[in-house]
Amino acid sequence: MHESVLLNEAITGLNLKKDSVVLDCTLGYGGHSSVILKNIPDGFLYAIDQDDEAINYSDERLKNISSNYEIIKTNFVNLKEELQKRGVLKVDAILFDLGVSSPQLDESERGFSFHNDATLDMRMDKTNPLTAKKVVNEYELEKLVKIFYEYGEEKYARSIASNIVKRRQTKEIETTLELVDIIKESVPFKYKKNHHPARKVFQAIRIEVNNELEVFKKALIDALDILNSNGRICVITFHSLEDKICKEIFKSVSELDEKVKGLPIIPLEYRKEYKVVGNLKPKDEEIKKNNRSRSARLRIIERM
Repeated sequence: MHESVLLNEAITGLNLKKDSVVLDCTLGYGGHSSVILKNIPDGFLYAIDQDDEAINYSDERLKNISSNYEIIKTNFVNLKEELQKRGVLKVDAILFDLGVSSPQLDESERGFSFHNDATLDMRMDKTNPLTAKKVVNEYELEKLVKIFYEYGEEKYARSIASNIVKRRQTKEIETTLELVDIIKESVPFKYKKNHHPARKVFQAIRIEVNNELEVFKKALIDALDILNSNGRICVITFHSLEDKICKEIFKSVSELDEKVKGLPIIPLEYRKEYKVVGNLKPKDEEIKKNNRSRSARLRIIERM
C-alpha cells in the first residue's frame, strides 16, 4: 500500500487545532487525510482528487474515522472556486503532497511505470484528452527535447528525442517498454549503471500530460490567498522544479525588503503577511524504509 512521505512532519507542520478547517489538495489514498481527520474532531476536512480509484478507496478509509469531511472530485487548480461554491472563503491549514501515489505507479495499466509494460497513458484524470502516447508520437523533435530537458533535467534529451522521432516514422510507439527500449539505446552504457535511464523521461512526460507545474503554481497562489491568520500551508515536493516554484512563491510573500532587514522594529508598511517556518527533508530511517521518499522536501509557511 502507498506510504505517505514525511507524514508526521507534515501533520506537525499543519499545526492543527480540534476545530480546524483543513484542505488536503492531494487526497490520493488518504494517508495524510486520515491522520488529519483524527486530529480535528470538531473541525472539517475538504479533500481534493481527480482519480476515481483513489477517491473510492479513501472514502471508505475516512468513513471509518469521522463524517466531518467532503471529497471534491476536481483538479486542485480549482480549489478556490470549489470552496467558494460551498460557502468557504478561508481555511486554517492546507496540504499539497505532489508525489504520484504508489498505487498509480504500481498499476501497470496506468502507464506511469517504466518497469511494467502498458499502453502509454500517464493521465491523472482519465478524461484528459492528452496522453503520453500522443506526446511521444505527435510532438515534434524540438518540443520533445525541451520537455525532456526542462521537466526531466535529462542530459541526453536530444539523443532520446531523435531516436523516438526516428522509430515512430516506421511504427507508432504504443507501450511503456517500447519507449524504455528506445531510451536505453539512446544513452551511454555507464549512464544505465547508476539508475534507470527512463526515470527522468517518464517524469517529464507525466508533467507535460498533466500540466503539473502551471497547475501547481496557480493553486499555491490561490491557497495563500484563502489561508486564515495563523494558518499554515505544507507542501511536499519530489522534483526540483516543483520545489523551485514553491520556494520562489514562498520567498515572494515572506522575504523582507533589503532596506529594513536587521532593523529591531520593522515599519508596518514593510511587514510581510507570511513567514516561512519549515524546510525539511526525510530522515535516513524513512529513506531506508521507503526509497521513493529520497527526493522529497517539505516546506511550511504561516500567515501572520
